[in-house]
Amino acid sequence: MDRFDTSVAHPARRYNYWLGGKDHFAADRESGDLIIRAFPTARVAALENRAFLRRSVRFLAESGVRQFLDIGTGLPVPDNTHEIAQRVDPSARVLYVDNDPIVMTHSRALTVGSPTGRTGYVEADLRSPELILGRPELRTVLDLREPVALLLVAVLHFLHDDDQAERIVRELLAALPPGSYLVASNLTLDHAPPAQVAKHEELLAAGRTDARARNHSEFGRFFTGLELVPPGIVAVSDWHPTSDVRPSAADVSIYGAVARIP
Repeated sequence: MDRFDTSVAHPARRYNYWLGGKDHFAADRESGDLIIRAFPTARVAALENRAFLRRSVRFLAESGVRQFLDIGTGLPVPDNTHEIAQRVDPSARVLYVDNDPIVMTHSRALTVGSPTGRTGYVEADLRSPELILGRPELRTVLDLREPVALLLVAVLHFLHDDDQAERIVRELLAALPPGSYLVASNLTLDHAPPAQVAKHEELLAAGRTDARARNHSEFGRFFTGLELVPPGIVAVSDWHPTSDVRPSAADVSIYGAVARIP
């Protein structure tokens, strides 16, 4: 099958559509609009999830983290990970990973870091963590002897099998030294009314959505053995918010958390 098949919706391009970007196609817009009809706050959730990414990267950079491994990065939009981190410290290093060749093309053109820092991009699939860790580009950008922030933001819910998803996270974390961090977010239906839960399950079974919701306990498995940064596992809108006026947990329906490897 053509790896550039734009007739099939891709999560990164659909996400770009919801964020107000320009790098998407008819299939991505159709998929995005279908989900919004079922879940009217889906675009709000996407924007809040992106804001969570920005706040968590800034928090970690201000806490002294200088390396970031951003897997499932999506298409570049304003305030990408390297821009936030290098704003705090121009020497910060960021490696992006995604499995869409269109994302790769755009990212290599747009994610140019500061002169003193390093920014790179690898086309790879989260389902193959050993290939990500084995790529020479990773060690060109990152030094795995020093703390790294592993960003798995709005990507774990595309791994539907809990055991597989947990194994992948464990394998990635095992390659990082103490003092590293995990930043993750995942769709949840914990705050959704029964009708929305039923609609999501219907769309998932029909292949009309590709995100697997997880409850608080299921999402919490990814952080077993780690030290959660307060406030722990919360709606992404409630993680170190910068405003008292923000969407409810029900409107956002995405859990987020940051945790440290002891």
